[in-house]
Amino acid sequence: MVDRLTPERRSWLMSRVRGKSTMPEMAVRRMAHAMGMRFRLHRRDLPGRPDLVFPRYRTVLFVHGCFWHRHAGCRKATSPKSRTEYWQAKFEGNVARDERNETQLIRMGWRVLTIWECDTKDSELLREKLESVRSIRGGKDDGLD
Repeated sequence: MVDRLTPERRSWLMSRVRGKSTMPEMAVRRMAHAMGMRFRLHRRDLPGRPDLVFPRYRTVLFVHGCFWHRHAGCRKATSPKSRTEYWQAKFEGNVARDERNETQLIRMGWRVLTIWECDTKDSELLREKLESVRSIRGGKDDGLD
């Protein structure tokens, strides 16, 4: 199937895809902050530069787009009809990189949580996932509160 957009228009459209401060990420940040949770953003010294880092809970959180990170069973995880080999390799690379980063973070003693783009639409589900960050304390303050 042929792309409905010209190569120039497709290039322009793809250049607008952001890696930081996306709408789903901002929804998670607003909710976490409203819940009194404090975090750091995109720490460069951690594998994968997690979207939110909760040092107090020794937990990192990734907010993944369903399309780019292949959320299993999600309607947003569709595959383009053109250049299928390119896209398949791209998606496989994204998933493999996510797995490598998660493994490294766990070896470093971090808990890793993922919130999917579609999860951010349900505020109750999002609140539950953020509450799970608080469920296990890590680091030097373990046992406090």
